Amino acid sequence: MTASHLPRRRLIAGWDEHPLGVGCRPIGGPATNQDAAVGWAPVADDIAVEALLSAHAEGATVFDTSDIYGMGHSQRLLGRMLAQVPRDQVRISCTVGAFKGTGLSAYSSLNLHGQVEQGLENLGLDYLDVLTLTHTDFGPRDRYLDDARETLQALRDQGDVKAIGLRAPCRLVTGSTASQSSSRDHESAARFAYLFQHIGPEVISTSINPLDRPFLPRNALADSEGEEDIFSFAHRHGVATMTYKPLGQGLLTGKYGPDSAFLPGDVRSRITAPTLEIVHKHLRPLRERFGADPQDLARIALAYCLRLCPTSIVLVGISNPHQASANFQGLNTELSDEDYDFIGAMYASLREELYSSQQPAVSRPSALRTSPLDQMT
Repeated sequence: MTASHLPRRRLIAGWDEHPLGVGCRPIGGPATNQDAAVGWAPVADDIAVEALLSAHAEGATVFDTSDIYGMGHSQRLLGRMLAQVPRDQVRISCTVGAFKGTGLSAYSSLNLHGQVEQGLENLGLDYLDVLTLTHTDFGPRDRYLDDARETLQALRDQGDVKAIGLRAPCRLVTGSTASQSSSRDHESAARFAYLFQHIGPEVISTSINPLDRPFLPRNALADSEGEEDIFSFAHRHGVATMTYKPLGQGLLTGKYGPDSAFLPGDVRSRITAPTLEIVHKHLRPLRERFGADPQDLARIALAYCLRLCPTSIVLVGISNPHQASANFQGLNTELSDEDYDFIGAMYASLREELYSSQQPAVSRPSALRTSPLDQMT
């Protein structure tokens, strides 16, 4: 059931979905890929499946997983949930590209076919609704780009995949303003635009949360030649968007204390103690106004992101039934414009100190992203 003030949103033509989707990284548990932590804390399998069923009961229709979430474990747990619900009530999105096995590229034709087939087996499905490519590396001189494009089209044609997705930066910088932005931003935007034309995705996926540097609102585009946010780009090209990481890997819930410790294989192990201290300080006014419970802070962060991205499916991770239910039920309490102004000001002060801090949240952001948390993929 969707909150009355939040209309359903388009994912693919003809599909109107609940605006809040479910990210399935947390249920996969700890995992590493290419010596990097890509997982979460351990979650009991039965609890994970119950959490997914709770989200579905609350109205969730979009569930997003990846081949590296628990190295297949997230997919298998999602498959257990899918065996208990009608297939036509859910849309399943799967991200590939981070895991390449023993091949030279994750985007070789053999690897793409293999990952889709394995994913379908893990999920117990005949097809994926969205298959998203997670990065833009198609090998030296784009050696695997043509093969990947042909493979993706073949997967569409044979019905294994309904739509293709592509991850993107939240802001596209081109033309006259490029000189005012970093060369890295310019290169990543140009790269994305090039791949968008070659691959022709129906969905764009991007990381957006209050810790990201703010992107331009659509009504500012006319005054800022050469710079465009990803949402107006998507609208201009007639494609849908999904956004992930709305809670900043849980930082915006305030649930991590100075003594928080994360196990090996947990992507949050890159969070530093100075970052936690900054976050705790700037969340204090929000606690005082909206409630001190982590779920109170999650509620306002989700509402803020849903408002920030008014046409996107916003994906939020879950790991237990209570969290799943609270995330969706929290949307029934509508915030005022004054509330949003207050929340935005608090997030802006938090973001400013995080960026100016000599102790960043994680290592240097990648070329495609603009948040201190963006290495935590």
